[in-house]
Amino acid sequence: MFEATISLTEAQLALSLLGTRDQHLRAVREALGVTVTHRDGQIRVSGEEEAVSKATEALEQLKNRAERQGPLTDDDVSNVLSRVTGVRKPQQTTIDVMHAGKVVRPQTAGQARYVDAIRKNDLVFATGPAGSGKTYLAVALAVEAMKHQRVRKIVLVRPAVEAGESLGYLPGDLQAKINPYLRPLLDALHEMIDHEQIKRHMELDVIEVLPLAYMRGRTLNEAFIILDEAQNTTVAQMKMFLTRMGTDSKIVVAGDKTQSDLPASARSGLKDALARLAHIKGVCVIDLTKADIVRHRLVQEIVRAYDEEPTKGR
Repeated sequence: MFEATISLTEAQLALSLLGTRDQHLRAVREALGVTVTHRDGQIRVSGEEEAVSKATEALEQLKNRAERQGPLTDDDVSNVLSRVTGVRKPQQTTIDVMHAGKVVRPQTAGQARYVDAIRKNDLVFATGPAGSGKTYLAVALAVEAMKHQRVRKIVLVRPAVEAGESLGYLPGDLQAKINPYLRPLLDALHEMIDHEQIKRHMELDVIEVLPLAYMRGRTLNEAFIILDEAQNTTVAQMKMFLTRMGTDSKIVVAGDKTQSDLPASARSGLKDALARLAHIKGVCVIDLTKADIVRHRLVQEIVRAYDEEPTKGR
């Protein structure tokens, strides 16, 4: 963990630099995956060494600009961050799907690369922490593909055994048992398609949401297939899943390499597949990071805290 401090000598300068409700600090934090706080005329930046260095450079440039021109605009901040990080602001990439009355679009440069990769490749592996948009954006692109008749069906898949629970020991019928595992996929769908339409599509098998085990023996043509929580697949399960791919189909495999509910002795099918397949033409691997997390502002810091070694005596 590295830290740096920037001093602000005047309250008006602080207001010009930080923006309304510290919005410019949030932009720096989200772009570089650092922790940024302001207190008593001091901006403190902490995180990985390279990220802290870039964040400090960006903040110094923004501070100089605020001293010259007064309050900063969002474009001022975006332009400085683009220069410092070497990553251009995400293009106005949009997905032809609406959520809460707004067009779905990637929120970070990493997410923009992910969307572009899915559009250009038939098999995409996406790794990254919770909240980085792996599943949400894949589902949005699947809905878009079906809307434009590029595929005939959407298949959303998850391993059915997670967090140490076995379906055979859970109460209720099969649907009741698998629903908790499939709920995140259904939640993403419900944000983009109304309930009645989803119900009709599922009755016609145009949309399927099912446990991984139910993929065995099938060949899926003209389908957009998404495997979520892929780190919880075994090597054999991953091979079985990937070989379900039929003609004119697209597969997105999403998971977090740092988490697994498999027994310690079992090799993750996700890690194994990345090692075996990344070099194959038509296969693309996208690594999203903490900087791509777009959930509540605290999620980035929570993820970072769990990545660090616990302090002794805590």
